[in-house]
Amino acid sequence: MNPTTVGGQAVIEGVMMKAPRRLCVAVRRPSGSIVVKNDPFTPLSERWPVLGWPMVRGPVVLGETLVQGMKALSFSAQQALEEEDQELGSWAMGLTLLVAIAAGLGLFVVVPHLAALGLGKLWPGGFGTESLWFHLFDGLIKVALFVSYLWIISVMKEIRRVFEYHGAEHKSIYCFEAGAELNVESARQYSRLHPRCGTAFLLVVLVVSILIFAIAFPLLPRLAEAAWLNQVLLIGLKILLMLPIAGISYEVIRKAGKMKGRGFWGVLLWPGLQMQRLTTREPDDQQIETALAALKAALDTGEAEPASIRVL
Repeated sequence: MNPTTVGGQAVIEGVMMKAPRRLCVAVRRPSGSIVVKNDPFTPLSERWPVLGWPMVRGPVVLGETLVQGMKALSFSAQQALEEEDQELGSWAMGLTLLVAIAAGLGLFVVVPHLAALGLGKLWPGGFGTESLWFHLFDGLIKVALFVSYLWIISVMKEIRRVFEYHGAEHKSIYCFEAGAELNVESARQYSRLHPRCGTAFLLVVLVVSILIFAIAFPLLPRLAEAAWLNQVLLIGLKILLMLPIAGISYEVIRKAGKMKGRGFWGVLLWPGLQMQRLTTREPDDQQIETALAALKAALDTGEAEPASIRVL
């Protein structure tokens, strides 16, 4: 087994791979060539060690991943179309991230909360936010929305291509972790489902949020006299709690990855692995080759080497 930790993300017609010191994006152009963007990478936790502490590092890594993912998507979109335009500027990228985060919080925090409130009014005898029923329904609605969203986008042709590259990313990382030769033939035999996948992480976030809200919220005093303001404050509190929830979820995924999904950790990760059947597809050899190009670039480039773009 290889001790080096490598992570990745599927992008448009390609894959981003992140090793301890490099962040590389490989994209297959319409001409068939592969362009590889190779950048040095220093995690924030090395500059400020406190950001690497358990429970703190989860939100930090998530934030880094969001920014890196947006940059990789911007680069891949241009290369897939063989355009020469500049990548998204910092302001445009920041605005896009804010809109995406706001949309995610609205869909998976605000909507389930309001829907559970509505169900509470219709339920015989009724229930409110202090009831365990409220949080069970809130959680079920979150999971239903998440699964429905993944299923809907999975039938889109363009997204299916991204999901195939997602499968190629997982196969390549599995191949590396097993210490096998990094070629298409070796990588093809490995599973497209990986325990450290972002899909599994998001599902763990949902489950942890359900548990924390169900335990903590019934113990809270009323936050405001006005009913509408009380609900607004509760929703705001839920949003604030997403940071520690992300921290807990990251530690769970990290521990489960180290345990290779054995025993209790395998049971815990099983739903997330099954969810990846929606977010990954079996890749073809060209897609695996592209993922391996990103992985090799991330692993083989020395720490001191500058950023570069090359065509294979």
